[in-house]
Amino acid sequence: MIELDNVGYSYGGGELLREVTVRLAPGSFHFLTGPSGSGKTTLIRLCYGALQPSSGQVRVFDTDLRGLDRDQMALMRRRIGVVHQDCRFLDHLPVADNIALPLIVSGRDVAAEAGNLAELMKWVGLGARADALPPELSGGERQRAALARAVIMSPDVILADEPTGNVDWEMSQRLLRLLVELNRMGKTVLIASHDLGLIRAAKSQVQARVLRISDRRLQLAGADL
Repeated sequence: MIELDNVGYSYGGGELLREVTVRLAPGSFHFLTGPSGSGKTTLIRLCYGALQPSSGQVRVFDTDLRGLDRDQMALMRRRIGVVHQDCRFLDHLPVADNIALPLIVSGRDVAAEAGNLAELMKWVGLGARADALPPELSGGERQRAALARAVIMSPDVILADEPTGNVDWEMSQRLLRLLVELNRMGKTVLIASHDLGLIRAAKSQVQARVLRISDRRLQLAGADL
């Protein structure tokens, strides 16, 4: 699905990532961990072409991202759902419309997708909140809405950047269960998180590979997690 081969990334004259090689296979489940500022968000952005590597190669669905023009990049990104740390909602639009935005951008008939949208909102526990505005949502509701928006196009890969960073443990478990269920449906999942408790909980539910950024390099974490 996504392959990074000897990838490096430098920013502002400083090296953030070095010699990163990893493959996210179809249907796999990965955690990405490391200290704050170690480059977790940067690595996720490299995975879907929001950033270009300073060195090395990023291949997504067997295609080198450097060879894609803007339209080809947009088509590729429809197959990747991203849950951002800050959710990035349009506060003047109801939650349902925010979740449906990827459909609108891609030119899909939103009216024809109304049933799927309602089912998705029910799946993430927001069926009764369709008309609420984003500022009216709790932290957990915002994260579930962000996850719903990320999967509305039925992507092959879900990249989640600290999706449980601002919610309590109970809500973290609920979000984890949704992501595990997506993985069991065949989706490739990568979650950036510094929450070792969440990682341990996930490993009891799914075969999760844990990657750690340390000293600018990506390492396979030990079995002690």
